[in-house]
Amino acid sequence: MLRKILNHYANRLVSRWVILIIDLSLVVISFVLAYAIRFNFNIEAMTGHSMGEQLLATSMFYLLGFLIFRPYSGIIRHTSLRDVEHILFATASASGVYLVINLISDLFGVLLVSNYRLPYSILVIHFLVITFSMISIRFFIKSFYFNVVRRKTEPRQVMIYGAGKSGMITKNALEQDDRYKFKVAGFIDDNPSKVGKKLEGIPVFAKKTITNYLLKQLNIAEVIIAIQNIPASKKRAIVDFFLEMDVIIKDIPSTSQWMDGELSTKQIRNIRIEELLERDEIRLDHKNVKAQVADKVVMVTGAAGSIGSEISRQLLYYKPKKLILIDQAESALYELVNDLEHRFNGIVKDRVTTYVCDVCNQVRTDRIFEMHQPNVVYHAAAYKHVPLMEMNPSEAVEVNVLGTKNIVDLAVQYKAENFVLVSTDKAVNPTNIMGASKRIAEMYCQSRQQTETNQTKFITTRFGNVLGSNGSVVPLFKKQIERGGPITITDPRVTRYFMTIPEACELVLEAGAMGNGGEIFVFDMGEQVKIIDLARKMIRLSGYAEHEIAIKTVGLRPGEKLYEEVLSSDENSIETHHPKINIAKVRKHNHHKINDGCGLLLDALLAGNEKALVSQMKKMVPEFISNNSTFEALDRKPHDPFDHVSKRLTGS
Repeated sequence: MLRKILNHYANRLVSRWVILIIDLSLVVISFVLAYAIRFNFNIEAMTGHSMGEQLLATSMFYLLGFLIFRPYSGIIRHTSLRDVEHILFATASASGVYLVINLISDLFGVLLVSNYRLPYSILVIHFLVITFSMISIRFFIKSFYFNVVRRKTEPRQVMIYGAGKSGMITKNALEQDDRYKFKVAGFIDDNPSKVGKKLEGIPVFAKKTITNYLLKQLNIAEVIIAIQNIPASKKRAIVDFFLEMDVIIKDIPSTSQWMDGELSTKQIRNIRIEELLERDEIRLDHKNVKAQVADKVVMVTGAAGSIGSEISRQLLYYKPKKLILIDQAESALYELVNDLEHRFNGIVKDRVTTYVCDVCNQVRTDRIFEMHQPNVVYHAAAYKHVPLMEMNPSEAVEVNVLGTKNIVDLAVQYKAENFVLVSTDKAVNPTNIMGASKRIAEMYCQSRQQTETNQTKFITTRFGNVLGSNGSVVPLFKKQIERGGPITITDPRVTRYFMTIPEACELVLEAGAMGNGGEIFVFDMGEQVKIIDLARKMIRLSGYAEHEIAIKTVGLRPGEKLYEEVLSSDENSIETHHPKINIAKVRKHNHHKINDGCGLLLDALLAGNEKALVSQMKKMVPEFISNNSTFEALDRKPHDPFDHVSKRLTGS
């Protein structure tokens, strides 16, 4: 019962003013004790001095020291060396002031001060007693809290991966946590010189010695990665290792994100799936990009989208003369500008110009090009959602094809030096409207490169799914897990390439700077990831067992593939100086033929004939075979009345 009452009141923070009053009470008690020690507890000898005036002066000086250095502001049960420093500064400053008064009285014989003169021996004794008592009481309360009040709950057993400085800081933060009682049962480290030893009484294990039996024996609830700047590949290996053992795995943020330079257990967080899909840091030729962008007028279309906004942020680091941002999404563009102003204080107003504009608006875009004469154009404006575009082919063609054609033609007309098209791996052997529309956009850029009057270098960049982008699978799964499931997947066999937004945009800038014109750059996307494995891992990283969150198969959506490709069957790739960027060897396209094809797309668009529109797309992209779509009928050959005979003869 007593422990319950103590724990109830221990969880309420005592007012700092109450602590200040207690500290002042200690000043008074210590002062009387100092006098008693000085005069061997002889009360008659003590009363012969001006104790009242001296105690009043002492209390005032100590109150001033406490208010300046605030030793009362800390939480008593979390007393640390920093709190000890505050106490020492406060008591030393108060004693120092009194020492000055004594010196004034001794040297100048000031009568007004002489009544307050305190014997040096009492001054020293009081300083030692008050300092010792304030520190001792705080550490006693801290010890009492952790050893008596918190003993009512079973400790949460954890292990820390990393026995370095960050690991020790993590251990200290866990031991001081108010919400839970943690007990660090062991460190795990890859350094042979640390394995087998103890740090503050806690054993250090090698990763290879960690088994299911050991984790169960120690009753380990979770493992915390406490290594700064850990390579992505190593982090993946550690996480996969412990997830296989059904252990919750967490990590700590970088030191730059610690609050007031100290780690809090509130900052220890679950591993995000994005971190496990990242690759090791990409090495970029920043000089190459800077030479293309610095002091140039640079335009970004689709600037408020996931890719366009990150390209815009990265471009500002290279200090372009002017950055022209175009997007039809008003609110998203407003948020981007606010973000840029926060990140690049002082330069956004002078360097950034924004336009709410549709890339299909020929009159408006013409005026923008005429006004700013951009040197470099990054074209990221596009519709990208496969099922939506399958239901709205007219919009896909208007924005992805004709919008791109409009910006490409303006870049040629106003003699832009470079034009970089942001494309997708869905343009390879497309099975949907979105992918086919992006493939036609690629073809138009390539064909425009061959025209006689062209002075612009057209470069296409092609990559896969971007982690965290609007509407991507990872944010969707997160919301579904938060709701308690189920997680919906289209098919257990589906695999996808993944890349982080910063990584993709860095490669776009690098490819754009290295291109000579007409190339399609494909990025090294690593290994394809099974979506069902991604879902299972996200469930476990969120602290749930797989049986707690259901996974439901809903079937492929219109136009979706089981597997993505970065090169078509008739394409090969050429290596570049950058290990993650290759050039796709593709067939060349006649500009007049592609331009005429775009004219037919426009005719079908204006006529509102979606069947004719998609048929024309399939003529321009012969490899475009619809999948799980209403447009599959357009891929069927006319019925042959003798077809059943030929099938019987061939046994098919």
